[in-house]
Amino acid sequence: MVRTALTCETASKGLKSEDPAGWAVSDGYVGYDEAVQAMERRVAAIRAGSASELIWLLEHPPLYTAGTSAKADDLLAPDRFPVFKTSRGGQHTYHGPGQRVAYVMLDLDKRGKDIRCFVHGLEEWIIVTLSEFGLRAERRDGRVGVWIDRTRPGGLLREDKIAAIGVRVRKWVSFHGISLNVEPDLSHFTGITPCGIDEAGLGITSLVDLGLPVTLSDVDTELKKAFESVFGPTISATAPE
Repeated sequence: MVRTALTCETASKGLKSEDPAGWAVSDGYVGYDEAVQAMERRVAAIRAGSASELIWLLEHPPLYTAGTSAKADDLLAPDRFPVFKTSRGGQHTYHGPGQRVAYVMLDLDKRGKDIRCFVHGLEEWIIVTLSEFGLRAERRDGRVGVWIDRTRPGGLLREDKIAAIGVRVRKWVSFHGISLNVEPDLSHFTGITPCGIDEAGLGITSLVDLGLPVTLSDVDTELKKAFESVFGPTISATAPE
């Protein structure tokens, strides 16, 4: 994604809208199929002009998802948790308790109509959020998502992924979105090759794993502020049923 940085930075104003996007947070766990069905309905309504844009924050129970580029061999423990085939881009991903999932339903017809810059904006949203916790998170060319460099001076390369991105765009309305590891059980990621990444020195981390005792509520506060800096204003909304 680094290769698009200059283009997207100069076009960043196009991602913003003066119209506030709805901001909703669900309590408890939301089933994956139920979430996808709710997104499908909302996307259709946004495109029809009968609903506003929406950012939906939630937690899922433990599960694996297989994106449109998923490889069967990357599902290492198929019987461990439920596995859902999904229409988002990307490969296998884990979702579960302690992970903040943010589904992003935005009208890109009003936000520049540039999918690469939209993904760049999602990465920037996470990077700005994590900077508020004193973390330097970064993009990596050829590896979608957000990474933390944990290499020590004189040590072997170690970079850990802290947030995943997987989106779909239909008639210029986005859905699916991001997942940020706050305090998930990191052992649950061992049932898959996360996002197809199996190179030596690459792994998965979370805010708590990095020594930051933060809660989902703490992260939500910073996610909202960072979203508004990248994409524009929000307004409180009701979570989809």
